[in-house]
Amino acid sequence: MQSDFSQNLRWLCAEAGPIAQTCRGLEINRQQFNRYLNGSGAPSAHILRRIARYFDLTEAELLAPHAAFCARQSPPQKLTQAPALAGLGALFQDQARPLRRFLGVYHSYYRTPTWPGQILRSLIQLRADGGQVVTHSFERARSEDGSIHQHGRYHGLAAFRGNRLCMYETPRRPGGFLSETVLMPKHPQQISYLQGLSLGIAARPDQQPFSTRIVWVRIAERIPARDALALTGAYPENSPKLDPKIRRLLGDQPPVSISDMEP
Repeated sequence: MQSDFSQNLRWLCAEAGPIAQTCRGLEINRQQFNRYLNGSGAPSAHILRRIARYFDLTEAELLAPHAAFCARQSPPQKLTQAPALAGLGALFQDQARPLRRFLGVYHSYYRTPTWPGQILRSLIQLRADGGQVVTHSFERARSEDGSIHQHGRYHGLAAFRGNRLCMYETPRRPGGFLSETVLMPKHPQQISYLQGLSLGIAARPDQQPFSTRIVWVRIAERIPARDALALTGAYPENSPKLDPKIRRLLGDQPPVSISDMEP
């Protein structure tokens, strides 16, 4: 089983992008992870479960014979659908290679009607999974007096079309809305700062749709995931904890919502 596990893990890492990024997401030492890859060591039950959850698999699937594992990872047969919709699902297929240089973890910065006068910093991860690029976002904010807490976890898919990174996400809880983000790299190799627009629903009773400028900043691989998550939250516009470049890229324009357009 150990040999099958190491082969299965190598297959997953080949799809997921940089191994250093995978180790960081798993919070596993690179030297320790290399032993799993080359078959010279086996993970404990706790670590095995952590790896399985990271790749959205079960422990049994990770330990399955390699041939059977590869067969299960093959793209599922396409469902019959209306011809007009046939191309939509294909938009997110085979995106691991076009988006390879963007895989990783980012802090995103944006304004929202829910937190006027403040800039939200959330955490976003892009990773490859079976040819697709899946996204995981974590958002949290707290008012100064502690009376309001906002926590959100989202997942979705990303695609690279027309030199634009397009991301569609929905909350992990059932029945959530769909949000869209489109980012425009200034240069082909520019991945440190990405800027664009995001369309979503305000987290307040009226659930107003709104659009806002957004900036992503790539997080260095040496920064632990827990430290990056601890930096998320709502910050005053003039907070010294925010990079002045972020404020400059976001500009002064507030979010645009439906209520702003009413006569």
